[in-house]
Amino acid sequence: MRAKLQFFQAPFFQYKYRKFFYLCAMFKKLRTGYLLAGLLVFSLFSCSEYQKVITSNDYDLKYKKANEYYDKKDYMRASTLFEELIPVYRGTEKAEEVDYRYAYCYFHLQDYIMAGYYFKNFVVSHPNSPKAEECSFMVAYCYYEDSPSSSLDQANTLKAIDELQMFMNQNPASTRISECNRLIDELRDKLVKKSFDNASLYFKLSEYKAAITAIENSLKEFPDTRYREELLFLLLKANNELAKNSVTLKVKERFQATSEAYLNFHDEFPESKHLKEAERIYAVASKYLK
Repeated sequence: MRAKLQFFQAPFFQYKYRKFFYLCAMFKKLRTGYLLAGLLVFSLFSCSEYQKVITSNDYDLKYKKANEYYDKKDYMRASTLFEELIPVYRGTEKAEEVDYRYAYCYFHLQDYIMAGYYFKNFVVSHPNSPKAEECSFMVAYCYYEDSPSSSLDQANTLKAIDELQMFMNQNPASTRISECNRLIDELRDKLVKKSFDNASLYFKLSEYKAAITAIENSLKEFPDTRYREELLFLLLKANNELAKNSVTLKVKERFQATSEAYLNFHDEFPESKHLKEAERIYAVASKYLK
């Protein structure tokens, strides 16, 4: 094997076949160049065609090309043409389809704020359309899509819940009711998670008073929260830490709150994985209260 490698690396071999290697390399470059050139020509032709449509005064052509771009999922070009066609076809039988597809262009481009605006505009402009219910749902769904993760501000999450609830109230017989309920549950879970995370953060920062308030508010607002066990245990720990770090005058009162927090926790979750630690905290509080 080594002898073969040395043969191919020998100067006389490289000299004799260097033209062959050179031609191979040149062919590879030419092939790549032709491919790039082809793509460039196609791109320029495509752009040239689009520019001709944009500058044309033939609105029927623009309508045809807008729908073609839309069907090909070229939503950016389609939206530009539909935008120009909206005032042209307003009041005609084509207006409904233009408004409908224009709204969906923004949706597919993931601009949910603009999409929601134009879906709502469709409902206002075409209240008797067979697509009106769908677009009304899409208004709410755009807020759902724009709802951020639980770690961020939840204003759009609340707005999405309101819009979905409004849709259900206005369309009680809709086939989308079950979907709305599923989306609302998912959005509420974000609020629950946000509430739990806020309470946990206060505890980690040793802001025990704020943690207790946040936990109590979370349990009041979301009594069936999936974090109920964790929140009740966190409430016990927060009361305990607050008691240990209190001035003498407040210690007894706060250990009493710790004891009550333990009893509530134990009543609801007698087999909790946190039970041993909870009992240890209760033992300390009970010893002080004797």
